[in-house]
Amino acid sequence: MEQPNLSYIESMSGGDRAFEQKLINIIQKEFPEEKAVYFNNVNARNYQKAAENVHKLKHKISILGLVKSYEVAVDFENNLLNGNTNCREDFEVILQNMTDFLKTL
Repeated sequence: MEQPNLSYIESMSGGDRAFEQKLINIIQKEFPEEKAVYFNNVNARNYQKAAENVHKLKHKISILGLVKSYEVAVDFENNLLNGNTNCREDFEVILQNMTDFLKTL
């Protein structure tokens, strides 16, 4: 399984550790909130709203260097827009992987 990393953040920062930490802090604050809203919407079968949540989460997936996971999120977002939950399990594994990684920072 693809592992989250800080490569993209480090490449954006130009070595500015304070900038890197600020971005990490923002992700650590926003990600759990966005994830909770996603779970509320998908469990309520509000797939349009869940697709919007996935769209927002895709950006954090990308920032954490998860290229293949980003593609899974794109597919899942499109599926939700069509009223189905194909890829849900794979997407939720990605969310857990990100959660675990963010706890180590």
